[in-house]
Amino acid sequence: MELWCRACRRKYGINEPIWRCGCGSPLDVHIDSQFPRDRIVKRRPNLWRYREALPLEDEVRVVSFDEGFTPLIFRNFRGFRVAFKLEYLFPTGSFKDRGASLLVSKVRELGIQEVVEDSSGNAAAAIAAYCAASGITCHIYVPETASSSKLTQIRMYGARLVKVPGSRQDTARAAFEAAEKSYYASHYWNPFFFQGTKTFAFEVWEQLGFRVPHNLIIPVGHGTLLLGAHFGFQELKASGMVKETPRIFAVQSENCCPLFRVFHEGLTYLPQIAKKESLAEGIGISQPLRWKQILEAVKSSQGTFLKVSEEEIVSSLRELSHQGFFLEPTSAVAPAAL
Repeated sequence: MELWCRACRRKYGINEPIWRCGCGSPLDVHIDSQFPRDRIVKRRPNLWRYREALPLEDEVRVVSFDEGFTPLIFRNFRGFRVAFKLEYLFPTGSFKDRGASLLVSKVRELGIQEVVEDSSGNAAAAIAAYCAASGITCHIYVPETASSSKLTQIRMYGARLVKVPGSRQDTARAAFEAAEKSYYASHYWNPFFFQGTKTFAFEVWEQLGFRVPHNLIIPVGHGTLLLGAHFGFQELKASGMVKETPRIFAVQSENCCPLFRVFHEGLTYLPQIAKKESLAEGIGISQPLRWKQILEAVKSSQGTFLKVSEEEIVSSLRELSHQGFFLEPTSAVAPAAL
């Protein structure tokens, strides 16, 4: 196991307490994942059943609420037979618990006592909850204008909220500067977060009878779930568990779709966009850090990028609600693309 940089190819030990490369680029984790099916099926139904594919050496350090193995429910939707993965059934309400469980467990293993994160949504809630469970001090940087509902959840976990005047970029900048003296438990910078979200792919593989789907339709902003799923399916293929991986259909809101534009306009840079308000606020990211990785993942899968309107998001949300699914608007983006 090791940390490595795609930009300069430098490598680091897996237990070095760093979250980015010395060249300033984000890091990834390289791990030779193993999938002993006979042992996996006998373990508790949570994401830690895939422990031979996770970069944690000391299982005593695991911080867990028994998260993972969310239901995979088949329904007829708009003329298609669709498998819905119910990620809203996590302890804090989103798939971000996958990344938080792995990342905070690694933080414990590294002996780090204090972390920084910038988010006013699901990622902050997840990091705050798992830090609370492990006794790690957690500073959450949020925009001064952040809505109070999600902040209440974060505050209840005991996280120390730091409100930053200005834009979302100003908040990220403030957290980044604070992280230089601490440890950045970021859901898009920190490589261990993606090591948690990749378990989404392992679960889908197991729940489909140790097969993978032909297509994966997934919302994308920072790419924390999309890249995690891509890493997971690639590791399954590399280990000989599957022969093919799914085509990835990455969906954005038309009110904020920089990746859609890069892909379909053949751009070599992220365009400056005037982000508009959207119901899908969870993916309203105009400058995703790992945009090149996201593009590469979708292209290598023979997939594509799609965009949906606000009206299509509302329609999808209403249809899913009438089938018994209670989810936030961002989650309705993927089925809206059907």
